[in-house]
Amino acid sequence: MGPNGQAQYWAPSLPAACEVLLAHYDHAYVAPGESSPRRAETTDPHDRDVRAYPHQHPVSDFTTVGDIWSAQANPERKKAFDIRTVMRAVVDQDHEVLERWAGMADADTTVVLDAHLGGYPVTVLGIESRPIPRRGAFPADGPDQWTAGTLFPQSSRKTARAINAASGNRPLVVLANLSGFDGSPESLRKSQLEYGAEIGRAMVNFDGPIVFCVVSRYHGGAFVVFSGVLNDNMEVVAVEGSYASVIGGAPAAAVVFARDVTRRTAGDPRVTALEAELAQADEGQQAALRAELADRRTSVRSEKLGEVAQEFEDVHTIERARRVGSVDTIIAARDLRPYLIGAVERGLGRASGVTSESTERTD
Repeated sequence: MGPNGQAQYWAPSLPAACEVLLAHYDHAYVAPGESSPRRAETTDPHDRDVRAYPHQHPVSDFTTVGDIWSAQANPERKKAFDIRTVMRAVVDQDHEVLERWAGMADADTTVVLDAHLGGYPVTVLGIESRPIPRRGAFPADGPDQWTAGTLFPQSSRKTARAINAASGNRPLVVLANLSGFDGSPESLRKSQLEYGAEIGRAMVNFDGPIVFCVVSRYHGGAFVVFSGVLNDNMEVVAVEGSYASVIGGAPAAAVVFARDVTRRTAGDPRVTALEAELAQADEGQQAALRAELADRRTSVRSEKLGEVAQEFEDVHTIERARRVGSVDTIIAARDLRPYLIGAVERGLGRASGVTSESTERTD
């Protein structure tokens, strides 16, 4: 039952399955007359700095979670990291977590945890931030690996299912390094647009608090399906130094500003000088110069693509996203856990009509 996504959790035996069921009730059971699962006791400090949490994974040279947000170790926020480690660093350390739909086939880039945050039972949704090899045979018109920060058809389906499962039951916390949806022919053929739309519908219909946190990058279709305008009980927060735009710098340079890149390439002195030399050369030299000019244009164009991409990202900073309303708040990495706990408290307070000094928002 695992690969097709129908199995909720994995258990090796019937007694273990009973333990999983009881653990699930700890996260999800709502007593009659109450609006959400009861808050548990926790000794994990609310203001714990998650940056010291160890990060060890073969695809990354990071040693702590804090390296993800380090200006020295990861200045462009593009290096791979393990999202499960970040999720585990944020949630309460004295409560076990349950991973839901862990064996769902081809849904590897979405991770769903039942966990406690500040004692509150929550569903934590993470987008995997490292490339994952595909299993088995796959068609030539699709990706050869599950790329980091990308939603594919089944991971989109898993995301929508997780949101719907938490609705009306407990808060949803999303830790996102999300570059958008895969647009390969294979993904479009396998209902990518439909499953992506299901995420948007789940966000609109969600009953309860939602905290969407950008931990690294936030691009593409994520701006649509995770937009704060879809649900009034949603906070969108970003860790400082993150990047947010409807399209990333590299694709923007290659697609939106392709004409500008071509113009800059054509006007570069290294290209124009070689063109002038070719115009003056005799027939015996022209073949070699044409080959050299083609190589020169390719290398210069690559350089200009990088320049335009960087200029785009220098403008479309996370501060700009906050100014235009795409992000509510920017926080320091050290404040990630306490802010998320406070956001959950504020959301539950709004849902119950209760406000207090502890749930009032401070930007």
